Amino acid sequence: MTNNTHFDLLVVGAGIVGLAHAWMGARRGLRVAVVDRHHRCVGASIRNFGFVTVTGQGAGDTWRRARRSRDLWAELAPQAGIPVLHKGLWLLAQRPAAMAVVEAFADTDMGAECTLHTAAQAADLAPELRTDGAAGALYSPHELRVESREAIPQITAWLAQAHGVQFFWGEAVQHAAAPVVQTATRVLHAERVVICPGTELTGVAQPHLQHHGMALTRLQMLRVRPEPGFRLHAAVMSDLSLVRYTGYAALPEAAPLLAQLCDEVPQSLDDGIHLIAVQSADGTLVVGDSHHNHATPDPFGSEAVDRRILQHLRETLQLGQCELVERWVGYYPTGAGRDCVIEAPDAATRVVVVSSGTGASTAFGIAEDVFANW
Repeated sequence: MTNNTHFDLLVVGAGIVGLAHAWMGARRGLRVAVVDRHHRCVGASIRNFGFVTVTGQGAGDTWRRARRSRDLWAELAPQAGIPVLHKGLWLLAQRPAAMAVVEAFADTDMGAECTLHTAAQAADLAPELRTDGAAGALYSPHELRVESREAIPQITAWLAQAHGVQFFWGEAVQHAAAPVVQTATRVLHAERVVICPGTELTGVAQPHLQHHGMALTRLQMLRVRPEPGFRLHAAVMSDLSLVRYTGYAALPEAAPLLAQLCDEVPQSLDDGIHLIAVQSADGTLVVGDSHHNHATPDPFGSEAVDRRILQHLRETLQLGQCELVERWVGYYPTGAGRDCVIEAPDAATRVVVVSSGTGASTAFGIAEDVFANW
């Protein structure tokens, strides 16, 4: 590259959505640069489960993009040296009303490749599940899991080394509209600009997003160490997920389950808790999460919320000892009334925000759509 201030594509934001657009541009042979205000990725993208979720996503574009993103993750991971730590999803139906939801889901087009199991069958196939008293389970083969805090830097390094993507770190963008991107220290030029602000809703993307009424969701997550030898064969969810994930919650059968949960675990619903558990290479479990919406989220987590998350974990998995080794707070944008916002303020500029916490699951498919329609 003879001129390092002129590019075909300039991406503002180095989270998973920005990296996805950088990759899609590089795949098309474009000269690509990425600018981020931080010195490394520290936002929502490294704070999540690394769980590429397909089953349970909303019908239509979100589910389609999740399917496509899963395939693209499977393509990228070996090239970038990213281990896929496990695949698939077990959704344990702890209540008969929950089993009615997963049975209804299995009859939809989105559930066609999933399988239903009795509690006894699930106990044989996934002995880590606490199936005593459960109504049954659904298994999905679609999902895969990477370690977010490692995968995002690995994607960044791979894009730079294998695709020549140039990164400008630690530079806050003050103006971004093709063909000019102005940072605090330099002026960059590009034929196309994609603004992927992530949680920075009050920055350069604000004029294009303000009519969407977006805010931020704060979530709490934990890392726990189970007893030696404990293994998850796939990601795990349970009943609370069935009233939160749109692909399940939109089914008529979800209403009786929601009513039962309102009676039995009202505080968990108020805290937006739904259980996800995945396993890391060192054997620890990444567990979460809760959801509280704010214009500017409180940075402090709640011990009571953590306790409720851990209680749901113990109700779902056959855990003996369970040592809490790490906890953190994450944020992601929500409130647009849809899972993704794509704005086109002019012919050469796009603004892209995943507004549903599904960035890891859908970003690659979204970026592919953006370029296909540009």
